[in-house]
Amino acid sequence: MAAGFDVARRSNEEYSTKFRDETSRIQVGRMSNHAGVRIPRFAYRIGAKAKKTFPLFLLVVGLSTCKRVDQKPLTLNYFRFGWSVTQAWAAESALAQNFTQETGIRVEDLPVPENALDQLDLSRKLVKDSSGVDVLGVDSISSGALAGDLLDLRPYLSAEISSIDPEYLSGYTVDGKLVAVPNSVLVGVLQYRADLLREYGYGHPPKTWDELEKMAKRIQAGERAKGDKEFWGYVWQGNNGEALTCNALEWQVAEGGGRIVEDDRTISVNNPGTIRAWRRAERWIGTISPPGVVEYKEFDSDNIFDSGEAVFNRVWREEPITHGGRPRQFQWVNAVPGGRLGYTSIPGGPHGWDAVLGGAGLAVSRNSAHPKEAVEFVRALIRGQIKRSDGWPTSYPDASRLEPNVEDQHGASAKPTQPVSEIMSRPSNATGSKYEEVTRAYSNAVHSVLTGKKEASGAAADLEKQLITITGFQTGPPKIAN
Repeated sequence: MAAGFDVARRSNEEYSTKFRDETSRIQVGRMSNHAGVRIPRFAYRIGAKAKKTFPLFLLVVGLSTCKRVDQKPLTLNYFRFGWSVTQAWAAESALAQNFTQETGIRVEDLPVPENALDQLDLSRKLVKDSSGVDVLGVDSISSGALAGDLLDLRPYLSAEISSIDPEYLSGYTVDGKLVAVPNSVLVGVLQYRADLLREYGYGHPPKTWDELEKMAKRIQAGERAKGDKEFWGYVWQGNNGEALTCNALEWQVAEGGGRIVEDDRTISVNNPGTIRAWRRAERWIGTISPPGVVEYKEFDSDNIFDSGEAVFNRVWREEPITHGGRPRQFQWVNAVPGGRLGYTSIPGGPHGWDAVLGGAGLAVSRNSAHPKEAVEFVRALIRGQIKRSDGWPTSYPDASRLEPNVEDQHGASAKPTQPVSEIMSRPSNATGSKYEEVTRAYSNAVHSVLTGKKEASGAAADLEKQLITITGFQTGPPKIAN
């Protein structure tokens, strides 16, 4: 930038003398600063007054050029929801790269804990100041806990919001403000080895948890008799965390055990249905499920299944965010290739077939140093997701309408022979900002039963007392929707 600052040291009089000795017609386009930025080429006659002010013009050009050269690219800090390498993750990464290419704005991923509640804890800290995070993924159960530090996105993304299924917006609406826009919608489903079910003579996957237990035992025994001593019937997520809450809620609803806290804010967890469901799951440990399943997270159970060492696995299925979009399997990049896989509704029981609703939305921190650019990044991701939803293949049926037939992911479906799954939300709306305490207490209680530290009836009674203290709610009977 020496040229620009050299101009500053010279007086107008020196430059006037110089220009009088030169031709009155100059071609400014031949000049360039030391940074290699050429001044636009033009020619005109310089008057006496202009000659005196021309050095000031060069000074302004020089200083502005210096600013452009030294300015660092704008960077947005992005705290994604989730942590695994999935197809959806890869698609989102491609959208982020396109956004950078089109805008010049860099996007930096922040490290993400594996556990959903740990992600919530870190999110709380990151949104408190401008150096933390600009854009973040918000779990469908966490909107209330973070709402005070998130922008209302409805005024900025009205066009994109109009394309999204309205039922998915309610979970991200707090006090009338849309604090996040749904970016992924997940529903629990059962993944199974269609080839093994056919081999052992089953014409459909398990319709109930009792049926799953019987099928898993028989197939596990058969595969071990062939020499595969590490083969298991059913793998799932038993680690003490949010994934266990999702699993256990599906078990107990099937037995009429209710939804922990009902929509009318009554606590319904201490009942015979819940106790039966917890005892049955405890019975699986070491029989049809590995002893280590009590520490399994999503990656662990999928690793076992993908390596061919299990017949059933509880997974998430991705639903479209748009009105008429089509579902898609949410799976790890290294999953078992098609042709051996099947997907069906979460098994049910006498009182219902319910699958937990999951997923996440995109939010912008109120304390972001770059809110305008952060909103534009969210817009780019949401538009990409809308396009993905509308373009998914027709071979993936609605997860809540999966049919209980033995088929691989490319096969045709027959008519269902059991009630289809309902989509069930966790009790985050009823418990509001207390949900984190509620789910931690619930997960702790279930885990204590699975690990043999407490008997199911005692754990349910203790949990009920804890939830009364946490929420201030009264107890009541389970609400059976089916």
